[in-house]
Amino acid sequence: MREKVFGADNQQGSGQMEYCLLHPSETTRRAPQLKAYLLGALHDGTFSSNKRFRISQTGTDWLEILKELFKELGYNSWIYKEGKYRKVYVLETLANFLDFGFDPLTLKNKEEKVSYVKGFFDAEGGIPKNEKARFYIQLVQKNKEKLEKLKILLNDLGIKTGKIHNPSQLVDPNYWRMYILANWQRIFLEKIGTWHPRKIKTLKKRMVI
Repeated sequence: MREKVFGADNQQGSGQMEYCLLHPSETTRRAPQLKAYLLGALHDGTFSSNKRFRISQTGTDWLEILKELFKELGYNSWIYKEGKYRKVYVLETLANFLDFGFDPLTLKNKEEKVSYVKGFFDAEGGIPKNEKARFYIQLVQKNKEKLEKLKILLNDLGIKTGKIHNPSQLVDPNYWRMYILANWQRIFLEKIGTWHPRKIKTLKKRMVI
């Protein structure tokens, strides 16, 4: 894959957010990591009645990256616009390793844990778009148990998070959120990073970490 991305692949201790390249020749070696990333990204997905995994986005930038990852792993996927007048696009795939019930705590390899968290962050993570807003990194999910497991993974990777909480029981009692603590934000971006084009663009503008 030729996309340049913020990532955790540079481990030279430079303290800077670096770009990395995924080269096709590394696909076999990195297949478990790529699968872990896609399993994390699946948190933004659904399962259709015709037994296809679906991930929807406004725009196609990230979906194109996911499509390329599936291709490198030997799986087909396709992207289409959902509805004539909507700006929502959907990636569909029949990749048989995807599993909504996947337990990330079964991951033993550090690189696979990093990849899973990266995929989760790209699917369900947030950073402020407003350049003047106070910087934060949040992870959200309807399923509290999944956030609890993600918290364990992050702790294993040396990244501390705040308390898992529900912002408003009245607005949505099933919406859960946790923040990366301020002193660990840089570590999160260096160790985990992102492959999501919109997040990369925002981080490049902010450059506060």
